[in-house]
Amino acid sequence: MFPAWGFPLAVIATCAGIYFLPSPIDPEPFVFEKPPPALVGSLQVNKKLQSGQRIFMGQLKGPESFTVDDEGNLYTGTVDGKLWMISGDQLHFITQMGQNMPECGTPDYEPICGRPHGVRVDQDGNLIVADSYFGLYKVNPRTGEKTLLLSSEQGVDGIPFKFLNGLEISKNNLIYFTDSSSKWERRHHKYEVIETNHLGRLLTYDPVTRTARTVLSGLYMANGITLSPFEDYILIAETSICRIIRYWVSGANAGEKEVFVDNLPGYPDNIRLSKKGLYRVGISTTRFPSFFSPFLDALGPYPFLKKFIAKVTPLSFYSIFLHKHGLFLEINDKGDIVESFHDPDGSVTWTVSDVFEHNGKVYLARCFC
Repeated sequence: MFPAWGFPLAVIATCAGIYFLPSPIDPEPFVFEKPPPALVGSLQVNKKLQSGQRIFMGQLKGPESFTVDDEGNLYTGTVDGKLWMISGDQLHFITQMGQNMPECGTPDYEPICGRPHGVRVDQDGNLIVADSYFGLYKVNPRTGEKTLLLSSEQGVDGIPFKFLNGLEISKNNLIYFTDSSSKWERRHHKYEVIETNHLGRLLTYDPVTRTARTVLSGLYMANGITLSPFEDYILIAETSICRIIRYWVSGANAGEKEVFVDNLPGYPDNIRLSKKGLYRVGISTTRFPSFFSPFLDALGPYPFLKKFIAKVTPLSFYSIFLHKHGLFLEINDKGDIVESFHDPDGSVTWTVSDVFEHNGKVYLARCFC
């Protein structure tokens, strides 16, 4: 039989052990100035996404982003490190970014297999690919031949890449891309979100001079990007703090940045320009109002709690707090949300990474986060 003081002593010893256990994260406090927006008006819940259908089930594992060539062929990269072409109703394998192994598609093997995120077609018909682990590539879509433009080890301005993500190409072939973090890899992106640091960057690569530079630093998990129709500004999703910023590329405000839309009802991923001139934003995870504050909203001001939770719980634990609700938004050039598209029970999709319009259809990429 234990002495009366045995149990309290065991509890104290356990707490002390956890206290002195190092935390994998070094969080900063962050306070959302407003609660999540009410689901009324343009955010009213509907079932518009439930009229969609899944294609290539079991073949495309976690497509992240889409692009199209002059012949109407679609391209995407998947969580198992593969690049694909969709031609009509046919799916064609292009190449593997890293090693092709049976374990590809699992988080532990992403640094070996690769993870193509941003994918675009350049003026010569080549694919430009931002692989989260290996760097920036040019890929011949017909042969699968890969040419490394910038390695993650090399990085830009003396800072290696950790998590290449969004990608866009201007009309003069300048490549814009984001590095979500200089600390966390893609497979640890949940730590990146919880930590709420600002170690993301917007960068450019000039394929003519083969030079790269940092355009903006100090971004909160820089993610999807898109250029305006006149390419006078670029929009950048700051995923971990649920906002999109605008950086002016040219004109009277060149070199300045500002908040484009704040307090989004979820964590923004890719941003794409629609045929109507609206910006479509995929929401990877929703952040809805309820009786209790959303998990990350509540944790934001308390770095100690973040450290404690990261010490005692595995990364997979945080998935239990994810609301299985599919959503993408349409936003005008003033930063107003004008329409939203929902899948309330996630029956078609509960996470949207990209919203790409082609030939009268809208393709939703569904990342495995």
